[in-house]
Amino acid sequence: AFTFLHLGIFCSMFSSETCPKPRKVSQEGTGQASCFFTQANTTQRLREGDIVVTKSRSAIGCSDHSCFWPQSSDGIVRVPYVFSPDYDEAQIRWINEAMAEFEILTCIDFVNHTTESDYLSIKSGKGCWSHYGKIGGGQILSLMKKGCMWKGVIQHELNHALGFLHEQSRSDRDSYVKIMWEYISAGNKGNFKKSENSNNLGLQYDYSSVMHYGTNAFSNTPGRATIIPIPDASVPIGQRYGLSNLDVAKINKLYNCNRCSTVLDSPSGSLSSDNHTSKYSSSNATCFWLIRIPSKRVSLQFDAFSLKSSTDCKTEYVKIYDGVSQSSEVLLDKTCGTKSPPVVTASGRTVLVEFVRGGTGAATGFKISYSSGRSNPRKNGRESDANNVKSETSGKIIGQECPLTRKIKSRYCL
Repeated sequence: AFTFLHLGIFCSMFSSETCPKPRKVSQEGTGQASCFFTQANTTQRLREGDIVVTKSRSAIGCSDHSCFWPQSSDGIVRVPYVFSPDYDEAQIRWINEAMAEFEILTCIDFVNHTTESDYLSIKSGKGCWSHYGKIGGGQILSLMKKGCMWKGVIQHELNHALGFLHEQSRSDRDSYVKIMWEYISAGNKGNFKKSENSNNLGLQYDYSSVMHYGTNAFSNTPGRATIIPIPDASVPIGQRYGLSNLDVAKINKLYNCNRCSTVLDSPSGSLSSDNHTSKYSSSNATCFWLIRIPSKRVSLQFDAFSLKSSTDCKTEYVKIYDGVSQSSEVLLDKTCGTKSPPVVTASGRTVLVEFVRGGTGAATGFKISYSSGRSNPRKNGRESDANNVKSETSGKIIGQECPLTRKIKSRYCL
């Protein structure tokens, strides 16, 4: 059974210090706080808090592909959209940045609507909600201006429009999480309904999915979790930083994307070209790595570097961007040859690495190590971060963290 619901938005935080005052902060578990705020009732009938109830089926359960967005002959899935005039330039920029991750990491390309009969009509409605998959015509996707303007929430709703369930609704979820029914009010129990026949695409359960509820989702008792990971209850869930690596893999598998892309979200790590230290065994390709660390600034160091030389590095190169897309500022322009590039430090927490491979040959590729570099200078006691965009009018931080607006009176931190 479905009911009209207050819309709950969840965002896992790495530090409770980002919650506004007055607040309630859970000291349990790992100290990770979960921010939750409610919006006014939407006039839509919603399932699981943000999915419009219609007769259409989820794309992942749509056998005739009618609720898939169609793939063009060039392999790109173009999803037309139009913005309502309610949004200002900054809000449109934030939504476009969230879309950019899909376009870099998958074959999904959000394009301006022209004459297409099926498209997304993105509006500032009451709350954040979407339909499952393509339903036909101009389907509404609601991103309320005051509450939904953070990247992970935008991507969450776009993922529903592509046809994806909440992660904890998977048919196999009971092997990975325990639902604490005693802390869920009767009217909200339907939000935790398990799909009996979900197509999990042969991919593992993803605690880090942008589609996963947070620990305290719809809790009727402050400080009490409604979802506990098993066997390790300390595993973080409900992040809204951006698409996880498995989110990307699921999109690429569902839509048959031929895309070489990886999300790296640990505080430090490394990446390398395929068959590093050996001669290339495959032909031309382009690969992307999106590095998204939880804090400070990304710093990259080349541990090995050997790419085929060419005039202006046209045929094979590494290029690094200060952000999530190829339109971001360039930190390292096209580089090839055998001279190792210098250390590269971003202005914030995200970096995009692009590698264009020019076919088989004698080059052995590259290896890059990344870590958290020094923070930007603090302004008014808060770390300045180019990947977090501050609205001077609303007082919100948009990007890696939950918005810090005090205008939503019903918002509180658990």
